[in-house]
Amino acid sequence: MSQAAPSHATLPSATIEPGSFLTLHYRLAGPQGDVISTFGGAPATLSIGSGELAPVVEARLMGLAEGAHVTLDFAPGEVFGARNPDMIQWLPRQELEQLGDPQEHYAVGDALQLATPDGQGRFAAVVLAVREDGALRLDFNHPLAGQPVTFEARIIGVL
Repeated sequence: MSQAAPSHATLPSATIEPGSFLTLHYRLAGPQGDVISTFGGAPATLSIGSGELAPVVEARLMGLAEGAHVTLDFAPGEVFGARNPDMIQWLPRQELEQLGDPQEHYAVGDALQLATPDGQGRFAAVVLAVREDGALRLDFNHPLAGQPVTFEARIIGVL
């Protein structure tokens, strides 16, 4: 009676599809360089379709297998949209004091994290100008809006 030899077939690597959970290292960069990078630190874990990545980035990751290392280039505005001039607004000092620290002093180029009026979330803005009365001209556009973006990823695991 002969026995069959044991099978040593390898399972195919998991590939990214809608709803996948990923463990990966990634780097997001604009024309001025890296905005965020997990390379050299702990990898990130995220879920495809949950809004953690821009849909256009997720679409380009679809079908990649564990172990893939890619660098994806996106055209200006493709990831974070076009710059919107309506997203640049003056915020009176009294309103700013209600949303943040009344003792805080701001300068051009400062990045702010302000509570939403309902207190349930936060939003970011960059200071473009400061008036004598303390009002701030704020840009609420994403810093990479209207910019070309590079997204590099090394896929460690796909579930």
